[in-house]
Amino acid sequence: MRKLKLQELNRPDLATFQAQPKTPIVLVLDNVRSALNVGSAFRTADAFALAHVHLCGITAQPPHREILKTALGATDSVTWTYHETTLAAVAQLRAEGYHILAVEQAAASTSLEQFILPSSPIALIFGNEVQGVDQAVMDVVDGALEIPQYGTKHSLNVSVSLGICVWELFRQLGQF
Repeated sequence: MRKLKLQELNRPDLATFQAQPKTPIVLVLDNVRSALNVGSAFRTADAFALAHVHLCGITAQPPHREILKTALGATDSVTWTYHETTLAAVAQLRAEGYHILAVEQAAASTSLEQFILPSSPIALIFGNEVQGVDQAVMDVVDGALEIPQYGTKHSLNVSVSLGICVWELFRQLGQF
């Protein structure tokens, strides 16, 4: 089996990507500590042509050396906004008609594989690597998605969780 060369992948150039329709999913990063995880979020957002990334609280913002290291240029293709608080981002997204979901282990969470897409666009909130999504934010979300896990650890890395959730919703949207 032969690996494809970059020019065979038929990826759009930056201008074409920015003009093309976007997947109706936005990411909200709630006080994510690691700039490397932030860069990975941008790269995933680019890969699936997500609509936007919202960076909140202590979450690092481009240009930041560690973001750029893992984003590999995705900070140029994906639009983003900084909010002092995640609650401010949630209020804005709610006013824009988004269905707001935390990705968190929570009472009454929906297992990712059982989630049924709403007709509205989706905002996925990913929390701090230690504390998760802030409880004040959990108090105002429309629901929580949980990734089933069967090992001894209690969580996945935020960038891994983000990739799993985005792929599943992208798949359900029939975008591929």
